[in-house]
Amino acid sequence: MVDSLDNKPPHQVVIIGGGFGGLYAAKALAKAKVDVTLIDKRNFHLFQPLLYQVATGTLSPADISSPLRSVLSKSKNTKVLLGEVNDIDPKAQQVSLGEQVIPYDTLIVATGAKHSYFGKDNWEEFAPGLKTVEDAIEMRRRIFSAFEAAEKETDPEKRRAWLTFVIVGGGPTGVELAGAIAELAYQTLKEDFRNIDTSEARVLLLEGLDRILPPFAPELSQQAEASLEKLGVVVQTKTLVTNIENDVVTLKQGDEVKEIAAKTVLWAAGVKASPMGKVLAERTGAECDRAGRVMVEPDLSIKGYPNIHVVGDLANFSHQNGKPLPGVAPVAMQEGEYVATLIKQKLKGKTLSAFKYSDRGSLAMIGQNLAVVDLGFMKLKGFFAWIFWLLIHIYFLIEFDNKLIVMIQWAWNYVTRKRGARLITGQESLRTVENSQYYKASDTRQPVNV
Repeated sequence: MVDSLDNKPPHQVVIIGGGFGGLYAAKALAKAKVDVTLIDKRNFHLFQPLLYQVATGTLSPADISSPLRSVLSKSKNTKVLLGEVNDIDPKAQQVSLGEQVIPYDTLIVATGAKHSYFGKDNWEEFAPGLKTVEDAIEMRRRIFSAFEAAEKETDPEKRRAWLTFVIVGGGPTGVELAGAIAELAYQTLKEDFRNIDTSEARVLLLEGLDRILPPFAPELSQQAEASLEKLGVVVQTKTLVTNIENDVVTLKQGDEVKEIAAKTVLWAAGVKASPMGKVLAERTGAECDRAGRVMVEPDLSIKGYPNIHVVGDLANFSHQNGKPLPGVAPVAMQEGEYVATLIKQKLKGKTLSAFKYSDRGSLAMIGQNLAVVDLGFMKLKGFFAWIFWLLIHIYFLIEFDNKLIVMIQWAWNYVTRKRGARLITGQESLRTVENSQYYKASDTRQPVNV
């Protein structure tokens, strides 16, 4: 006679989000005696740490994207659904994708975050952030269109505005963007135009705190700033952006207010949680922080709902040192793997100690042969830090073909100093000078020199 327990259906794990947290959880459950359903509104995993290289023409989107079905094809207990979860019912233990309902025994929410404008959402039109492939393509369009427009412009002041690039936010993304744009202007493109000298471009990196790369050791922040300035980037700390409108960035430095005419403004200053945080708060009563992140228990579950876990950028885990863990890929990876291990232990009737993040260090690329690496016990800068940065990013790329393609592309770029993905695509092929809102006949403001 067959034991009735043998007929018990497998434990159903539903994962919302195919980013680092969700994907690493799914991969860690590949051989577990559970059924996994991974739901994402995209059919691919995006390697966000290299997204800035798509925005600046070094890599193409496909180089840093991996189809979820391909990545999980050998995980026979896992199925992938393309869709967007719009509601969660914790009592019925099910999630809704429109009219479709998916039941779960354990739910993992890993929907990440998007860029935040600190209540000034109207700035998004003028200063795109960098979280998605579409964001990167839009940034790339604006950057390369600016050089094309400057090539045609005959008015010196208007040309100067086209050749001014402002990056708001001095964290790793802002630093990497600034360094990459400086290399474009001062090295890659210097022989490509006839009417303009691209080395006359201005690249400004603005940071509200007293130094860039705040999470890094002070000496590495200083080294990064010196390296950026050597590349030609103007770094301005203790600088607050008070308005972005009509191709003008308004700054406040102490008591002084300045206006800078800039056609290309890029946002790298902050993030906020995805809308799923609000849904969880409404359905479970979970507390959220000011950025919309869900406050989680030591095992990454929601208080009162031990079978709902939140990982990655959507989670506020403050149990380790009293401060939320940073919104970086290693945190999401470790949290995803932890929850997968927790599920397997629970199914065996065992427990697992609280999650503990192992900080293996921070890295930031500045430019070719230039990077900073803070491993805690060791700090690197310059060429060796750059090599370390390259190796780490190659290692964590998801699929082998991505690793190979990126290595070949980087090697070619290193030898030729060219960027092969300098395509202008998107809704507009070029933002013309005539469409600019800043330069109007009635406008008498004069941009300042920075």
